[in-house]
Amino acid sequence: MRRFSFRDTPPEGTMAQDNPPKKNNWSWRSQAFRGLIYQVIAITVIAGVVWFLAHNTLTNMRVRGIQSGFDFLGQAAGFDIGESLFPFDSGESYWRAFWVGVTNTLRVAVLGIVLATVLGTLLGVGRFSRNALVRGLCLSYVEFFRNIPVLLQLLMWYVIMTEVLPMSSEAWQIGHFFLSKGGVNYPIPVWQTGQLWAAYGLLPGLLLGWLYRRWAVARFEATGQPRSMVVLPLLIVLLASLAGWALGGAPTEFNFPKRGEFAIENGGALTPEFMAVLLGLTLYTASFIAEVVRGGIASVARGQSEAASALGLNKAQEMRLVMLPQALRVIIPPLTNQYLNLTKNSSLAVAIGYPDVVSIANTALNQTGRAVECIAIVMLVYLTTSLGTALLMNWYNSRSAIKER
Repeated sequence: MRRFSFRDTPPEGTMAQDNPPKKNNWSWRSQAFRGLIYQVIAITVIAGVVWFLAHNTLTNMRVRGIQSGFDFLGQAAGFDIGESLFPFDSGESYWRAFWVGVTNTLRVAVLGIVLATVLGTLLGVGRFSRNALVRGLCLSYVEFFRNIPVLLQLLMWYVIMTEVLPMSSEAWQIGHFFLSKGGVNYPIPVWQTGQLWAAYGLLPGLLLGWLYRRWAVARFEATGQPRSMVVLPLLIVLLASLAGWALGGAPTEFNFPKRGEFAIENGGALTPEFMAVLLGLTLYTASFIAEVVRGGIASVARGQSEAASALGLNKAQEMRLVMLPQALRVIIPPLTNQYLNLTKNSSLAVAIGYPDVVSIANTALNQTGRAVECIAIVMLVYLTTSLGTALLMNWYNSRSAIKER
């Protein structure tokens, strides 16, 4: 006769034997099944509408004798581009011309995002300064620049760059830098092996800087002693790059700009169109970023500031180590919107003649008549850059979120 054991007793709230496997319910009474059917129907309807619009557009274009397709991208562009990061002439293809426009757009967007973030953060923090003059100047800046349409600001800076500044023959000079109606001219290094090795040195420098920052964060959490989180990592990257430059022979030859008969010759140059777009977008977006930063800092409980003061932290340490890290969870989502707005607002550069992707597309459209294709390329460029920015910021937001226990 088998003895009774507590091991034979099933746990409380469970059945003595395993539950039978859950079967899929394909009945219309199943909410999951109905939801699946509705999704399939919605996707089918959307696909049908897209197909109808595309088919109808292509049919009408064919009836009217309008060519379609992206085969024109391999043809010679037949026009020059006034500003490019790499050489381009009229004999090259349309796709290369579009690539020049994309790089010009990205150059403005990336530099604008970096500069607007730095300026906007300083302005947002300045709104909490104990100095009334600093607070008033920051408030005046925000209210002035965010209430003037960005297109007017671009036009204003373009007029200043082309009308107020002196001619190239009378350019303002500071050292080897020139400022005139032709833009900003500056010295550039003559490309040699040392510059290539300096670029190689950035890779281990970035790795070492990242490792040091992780160590500094861990030590701060363990001991409470603050360490350099920005300056020293940047110094590590710079030293690694200088080490690569030294290993490459330490070249010091520069191409210096000089006054010519009609213009500033040699060296590097930033055109007035580029400067106007960069200044306009940076100053406009910085005013919104300043309000985002101010709102994020204001959302942190006042007790956090009092606790930081009780620990002996000064105002700068309090803001850098206590307030801003906690405010990031509020700052990052609207900050992402401002980055997207800056990138999309760069399309207004066509109004002052900056050769971005919209300007290149307009020229290609007028020469080839491929309106649908050119607009589709522009839409794809902005969609890709916007989604990439959003994905990067969402990743950073997840890294910066306060971890719940």
